[in-house]
Amino acid sequence: MAVTVVIGGQYGSEGKGKLVSYLACQSEDELATVRCGGSNAGHTAVGNGKSYRLRQLPSGAVADHGGLFLAAGMLLDLEVLSREIAETGVSADRLRIDRNAAVISRDDRLEEGRIQLGARVGSTLTGTGVATARKVLRDPNLELAGNVVELAPYLADVSKELNDVLDRKGRVIVEGTQGFGLSLHHSGLFPYTTSRDTTAAAFLSEAGLSPIEVDEILVVFRTYPIRVAGNSGPLDGELSWDEVSRRAGYPTPLAEYTTVTGRLRRVGEFDWDLARRAVMVNRPTAIALHGADYLNYSDFGLTSWESLSADTQTFVRRLENDLDVPVRYIFTGPAESQIVERRWRTGGTKPALHEAIGSRT
Repeated sequence: MAVTVVIGGQYGSEGKGKLVSYLACQSEDELATVRCGGSNAGHTAVGNGKSYRLRQLPSGAVADHGGLFLAAGMLLDLEVLSREIAETGVSADRLRIDRNAAVISRDDRLEEGRIQLGARVGSTLTGTGVATARKVLRDPNLELAGNVVELAPYLADVSKELNDVLDRKGRVIVEGTQGFGLSLHHSGLFPYTTSRDTTAAAFLSEAGLSPIEVDEILVVFRTYPIRVAGNSGPLDGELSWDEVSRRAGYPTPLAEYTTVTGRLRRVGEFDWDLARRAVMVNRPTAIALHGADYLNYSDFGLTSWESLSADTQTFVRRLENDLDVPVRYIFTGPAESQIVERRWRTGGTKPALHEAIGSRT
């Protein structure tokens, strides 16, 4: 078993890109990173001195090695994809795109505007939802990657190539999109969801991988979850960014903007009920926590468990006790080195019994 699945536990933008980047750069095995989803979600990839905001390519693009794969369930925006290939300098022998991935058309984007998806549910209006619907309806006019001439150098049977990596004892990282709280089927917030399921099982299906190959499911949470601007749905305990700054003692005002639309994100209190449901459905083996510095600014940039503030250590222990899952990664800032990786002497039976023995940067 050598498949790692990375998913978001809230409403997206939890830090999946940073975690996948870190895992890819640390890996010494033959590596394949596969991205699911569409152009409606941006992931920030940081590693090896590089930083990219990616809506199509996997965050493993910052690593010096490893194949990059776009799953059969992907929705492709050819303009965005072309721009990212040029920006990252990814070569055709490294990037593989499944022939059955669907292509978003200009009409798909226009249709989302016409039916007012932005006003109704806070959609990013990238055409992802309409293109997904057309694939489900078997629209004969839907273009697949296999029919796009300019994609010919990249085309592959992604499921086969990923399974070949596993047969060679390599590691596959499945990079999920958005967050569990946006799942079309399981969030409980319909219609304020995305256009797909966002669980670990769904991402494996999109990539053409068997669940039996999975040995790691990593769920990423933010200390303060966010949602996109506008009428995007419920957000428990919604706050202002000024209040988050005040609580953390930040020396400068805090504000975050979405990668896709550039609009100010909404921010709220940590939703424990949502976190419990995300854990119940996905059964993660470990948690990654983004935003320790939003709990206490003194944690900004720290790289060891022992140096973290009492605020953050208390929050981490509550996560472990309440969710019964160990917190392995703690992000203390946006840079690649600003991460605490916790290790344990033994597996244990309860996260509360685990003892951290250091960090790695």
